[in-house]
Amino acid sequence: MKNVGVWMDKEKAWIVVLNDEEVEMTVLESDVEDFNAVGGSRSKTRWGPQDVVQDRKYTEREKHQMKRYFENLAGELKEAGQLALFGPADTNKKFNNYLLEHQKDLASRVRGVEKADSMSENQVKALVREFFDNAS
Repeated sequence: MKNVGVWMDKEKAWIVVLNDEEVEMTVLESDVEDFNAVGGSRSKTRWGPQDVVQDRKYTEREKHQMKRYFENLAGELKEAGQLALFGPADTNKKFNNYLLEHQKDLASRVRGVEKADSMSENQVKALVREFFDNAS
């Protein structure tokens, strides 16, 4: 059984696979766009009406991109024995909720969902190794 730790945010997921003493790390890019809604305009007359930017289309697009990201990540984790999810924001919690809703088999292997700041690759590897050493 492989122990797998995933450090993730909206941009990428670092997948760390522990096989006895061997550590493998792969990166999965998310393709989630960073939206910055711009626009809206004023009329030429003073105190005139304003155009409003429709944020709903941006948030809807982001939601679909996140779902695709989670599907790809779940596909990469099919062979995992035990899972640990880390991340600086709520992306790891959202991924755990996605697993509970859509991938119940994979969700049953999640051993922890924890906050972790942005880290270097070596720090992520050490975090995952430490998590599973303490869990044993």
